[in-house]
Amino acid sequence: MDKGYVQIYTGNGKGKTTCALGLAIRAVCAGKKVFFGQFIKGMKYSELEAVKYLPNFEMKQFGRDCFIYNNPSEDDIRSAKEGLKEMETILVDGHYDIVVMDELNIALYYKLFSVKEVIDILDKRKGHVEVIITGRYAPQELIDKADLVTEMKEVKHYYAKGVQARVGIEK
Repeated sequence: MDKGYVQIYTGNGKGKTTCALGLAIRAVCAGKKVFFGQFIKGMKYSELEAVKYLPNFEMKQFGRDCFIYNNPSEDDIRSAKEGLKEMETILVDGHYDIVVMDELNIALYYKLFSVKEVIDILDKRKGHVEVIITGRYAPQELIDKADLVTEMKEVKHYYAKGVQARVGIEK
């Protein structure tokens, strides 16, 4: 059985979730099972439709709405903690080959749970499970734990010209 690694996609540039989705599609096409958990997010995103088209692909949101312009509510915190507990069960069970923890770094940034809790869960996972973590502001302790870290750097973005998120591209 292959060893699973921990990958992090962070930084202020666009493409972290998109990268994780691309990796998930590649894995499914290679016959692997993928679980894609989204922290913070509770809104409608096009990728939620992927479960209709991809075998061995499951996706779940652990957010209520997007609060990143406000402070998280007690319900946001509870939802994130429940999501982390579910992710722990999934990682320890080992049913999936690839487990994506989308926007986990943002959940950590807003202190919805601790870095120690996440590292403890990563340490308990089955050895073959590959973990993909996305989101801005990856904490140094998680970067140190990871086997691969890629920082997306924004060089130029059309948001600066007022272009809103487009269905099928950004959402």
